[in-house]
Order: sequence, then structure tokens, then C-alpha cells
Amino acid sequence: MQIAVLDGFTMNPGDLSWEPLLQLGEVRIYDRTRPDELQERMQDAEAVLTNKVVLPGDIIRQAAQLRYIGVMATGYNVVDLDAARERGIVVTHVPDYSTYAVAQHTFALLLELTQHVGLHDASVHEGGWTACPDFSYQITPLVELYDLTMGIVGLGRIGRAVARIAQALGMRVIAVHTHPERDQMEGVTFVDMPTCFQQADVVSLHCPLTTHNAGFVNRSLLSLMKPTAFLINTARGGLIQEADLADALNRGLIAGAGLDVLSVEPPPADHPLLHASHCIITPHQAWATRAARQRLLNQIVENLKAFQAGKPIHVVA
Repeated sequence: MQIAVLDGFTMNPGDLSWEPLLQLGEVRIYDRTRPDELQERMQDAEAVLTNKVVLPGDIIRQAAQLRYIGVMATGYNVVDLDAARERGIVVTHVPDYSTYAVAQHTFALLLELTQHVGLHDASVHEGGWTACPDFSYQITPLVELYDLTMGIVGLGRIGRAVARIAQALGMRVIAVHTHPERDQMEGVTFVDMPTCFQQADVVSLHCPLTTHNAGFVNRSLLSLMKPTAFLINTARGGLIQEADLADALNRGLIAGAGLDVLSVEPPPADHPLLHASHCIITPHQAWATRAARQRLLNQIVENLKAFQAGKPIHVVA
């Protein structure tokens, strides 16, 4: 089988072994693929693996040998599923590899917003503690999470992991979820979206990006938040109207935001959130612990093996 990996570098910058995948066919691994390189790299491929390289319908229709697309991620909006179905091409994804990593990163962002560890570490290394007349000091107020309310939008695998950590820290948890009757969780109260944004001291997004919820976090919802509240997004940047969030941060309408995702990645230099007040941004790295990337690679191989055996798993189209 001719297999093309279109953007292998972010998943495996060199610390994992491709050997299990190499055993499944003749494999070409590209670190990155530009749109103008897609057609050539896919023209003989029977299987294509992609993480963030977009596969538009016209390219899929022109790839005469293509029988399988493996998305090396949970979200699969990079693939034109209609075109894949037209051609009878199987599309799979990896639904559960980064749950613990993303939940951990959610709290890394939140704790930086509340404890300002980086700020105080920099101050100490610049001589602030050495010159201090007291044994302790705080540059900015510190926020305790105990007894605060965590609002989770999307109580899937990651949302539930975040809820468990929040509960362990003594936080109350409320959630907005598509199927509350199916996915009850002890200690979690389901509410509607406005109530979540009104009541929560922290709102954390853990829902997929769809045509129905794109940009749902807008000026109207942000205006419902407490001025002491924080917004965390480790899901998809397109869930937020970013100019509205930048405005809310710059006007002090909310206390801060911790973001691992933006609507355009990498962002342009003039992106409004790059210059917004009290906004922490990391480069879409929540998923990328070594352990999570190893699980991802393992599942990519298992997905392709299952397809080759005629029993595909984790199929989205």
C-alpha cells in the first residue's frame, strides 16, 4: 500500500519511532505539505494521513488511487467528507488520545492566570526577592480556586476529566452539554449557556467546532461574565469571536483568558488577542505531551491496520 503522511513533524519531531507504520506499506513521510504540493504528493497514494493539512474536495476527487484518509487528530474538519463519501473513501480519526494532556493544560493556563507563577519567577530571578525587606511578596493578587464555580462547555471525555480535576480542587462544577440526560456526572449541574457564563468564575470550552457553534462566544455572552471571571479555550479557536474577546479583556469586562487555540494558526502579527490585556496564549500544544503523541501514533497504526483487514474502526465517513 502506498501511504503518504502529509504533516508528520508536529506529531513526531523525532522522539517517536515510525517503524510500526513503515511495516504497513511503502510510506512517504513529509514534515509539512503546502496546498500547492498536495496534488503531487497524493496522486499515487492509496492512504493519506493528515493532521492539519486541509484536504479539499477537488484534491480528493483527483486522487485516483486514494481509498483511505486517516486524520491524525480528534477533529476531522480538515477533510471534505462529502467528497470522500462520493468516492467511497474511508475517513477515520483518533477520538481519545489527548484527554489527560488537554485537561492538564487547561489547568496550567488557569493556574498561570490565578497564581502568576511565571511573573513571580521572573521577578525573583531579576533580584526582586533578594532586595525584598519581607520574606514574601505578591506582585499581583492571587486567586484561590477552592469554592469557585467552573463552567464547562462540552462534557465529553476531556470535559469530564476537567470536571474531575476541578472537583478535586474543591470547585463547584456546572456544565452545558448536548446530551445531559445521557451523560450525567456526579457533582455536575447542567445549565443553559447564558446561565453558565453568568454563574461561572471560570468558563472552559471543550466542545467540537461545528457550523452551528462557530463564534458562539461573542460580545453578548462575554457581557454576562463576572468581571473577576476567566475564559479558557483548549478546544478550537473558531468557537470565539476573537475581536469581541480582545475588547472584553482590554476593557476589563473579564479578568483574563487562557488560550491554546486561535482561529488562524499560526496567527498573523496583528491578531487582536496577541496584544490583548491579561491574555495568555500557548501555540496549540495542549495535546502534545510525548505520552499523548505516542498514543496518537499507536492508534493511527491500529486504524490503518483495521482498514487493511477490511474492518475499519473510528470511521467518520
